[in-house]
Amino acid sequence: MSLSVFTQQLEPVADSLGLSALVACLPLVVVLVLLGVVRMKAHAAGLLGLLAAALVAWLAYGLPVGQTVSSAAEGAVFGLLPIMWIVVNALWVYRMTVRTRHFDILRRSFGRLSDDPRIQGLVIAFCFGALLEALAGFGAPVAICSVMLVALGFDPVRAAVVSLVANTAPVAFGAMATPVVTLAQVGGLPLDQVASVVGRQTPLLALVVPLVLVGLVDGRRGLRETWLPALVCGVAFAVVQFAASNYVSPQLADIGASLAGAGALVALPRSRRPAAEPVRAAVLTGARSEDMDQEDPRPEVLRAYAPYALIVVIFSVAQIPPVKDVFDKATQAIDWPFLNVAGPDGTPVSANVLSLPLVSTGGTLVLVAGLFTAVVLGVHARVAVREWAATVHELRYAILTVTSVLALAYVMNLSGQAATIGHFVAAAGAGLAFLSPVLGWFGVAVSGSDTSANALFGALQVSAAQQSGLPPDLLAAANSSGGVLGKMISPQNLTIACAAVGLRGREGDLLRKVLPWSLLLLLVMCLIVMAQSTVVLGWMLP
Repeated sequence: MSLSVFTQQLEPVADSLGLSALVACLPLVVVLVLLGVVRMKAHAAGLLGLLAAALVAWLAYGLPVGQTVSSAAEGAVFGLLPIMWIVVNALWVYRMTVRTRHFDILRRSFGRLSDDPRIQGLVIAFCFGALLEALAGFGAPVAICSVMLVALGFDPVRAAVVSLVANTAPVAFGAMATPVVTLAQVGGLPLDQVASVVGRQTPLLALVVPLVLVGLVDGRRGLRETWLPALVCGVAFAVVQFAASNYVSPQLADIGASLAGAGALVALPRSRRPAAEPVRAAVLTGARSEDMDQEDPRPEVLRAYAPYALIVVIFSVAQIPPVKDVFDKATQAIDWPFLNVAGPDGTPVSANVLSLPLVSTGGTLVLVAGLFTAVVLGVHARVAVREWAATVHELRYAILTVTSVLALAYVMNLSGQAATIGHFVAAAGAGLAFLSPVLGWFGVAVSGSDTSANALFGALQVSAAQQSGLPPDLLAAANSSGGVLGKMISPQNLTIACAAVGLRGREGDLLRKVLPWSLLLLLVMCLIVMAQSTVVLGWMLP
């Protein structure tokens, strides 16, 4: 017997859009209050939010229990593959470089590129941080870059602040473009279309952030003396991030941009000039790591860079049309069981079918790169497997968080809760374009994850755009682009930064230093999105 169709309702509560939207917001309120006020662990808050979403879907919207459970299961599966499949394998590659001490070699190599701490801040926090964001994300760039800067002699507070602010422009395409992949899936939009618009917003941040960083490192003198390297680095990063996200592959956007930014810095003669002693004395007030003067054999330096080169090569090969076509044939389209949902207009929703890209997904390609990395770095097969298992164990709570948030998002989307909120929010009219980045910023500030914020609000942004006559891909992209600016003030990232540099308990101090920059850059992004919704910058959209 075929499963009966569930048709979404926009006004299930007292035939009132306002009351229905109020009830539909309950799961989001539960998650945000538990995270931001109660300070509950993210995985626990996600599970309780999922429970709230399921109860609202069943009791208020009439989604049958079986279909409610099935929609949650579909979201959880998507959270595992491809989302966490990417993160686990990317972090596994990093763990192998740490185990073989090639990460230390890489750190010393960066330190030798320039003795100017302002250039070091750009190379490590902005460029290498972007590479780490591309490969792993989820707090790894802030922790690792902060430690590297302290090892070079940076004051711990300065190192943490620089790393937090730098972790902005690459976030939307972090963890092999996990946030935009999630955004496209929950919003029901083509990935290339969403990535293209995000790639016309975040590169504009990349033009500004390097200038902010040299100012944070050395104040007005830093801006006056190193504005040219900062600008060159930002332009190179922005151009490649735009080109890769629009014309190559969103998964390669941050990898290519980070390498281009670093390459531009190294190629600029001014970047390699010795820093004046007053600059070094004013900035490098901490204790320099004792191993920074250690000479590393050239073959070992090349092996330290090899994992990142392998990832670039493998992803590039995977984008060659004949290869891409072969990989795409392995994609499985599953008619999801016990799920038969139609939108308010009676049209079946796309989520009835789940697409699983088994080979072409970023996680599988990173896994292949990891296997080659193990060979290049001389990691025994047994050790590599043990490191992979340890990576899964390390990420167990992150896995639970992501799967629960994606399950929550799917329940809200399939029951009609997201559509109700979208119709209600659409009343903001033209002002919606200005406010849409704020929603993403708030979501990331609370959850610490652009992926989670996109899962929570992506469908809502698309629905609101459709009702207000604005381009759905613009507001969906704005959710992610605005979200990246909330990461530096999220409790998760502040805690990671403090723990990395030995400042436990001083999260409030860091918050006060980075909050003004978060708000200022958010305002810039809001103005960009608003202008892109009009003739002023509308020409920028694809």
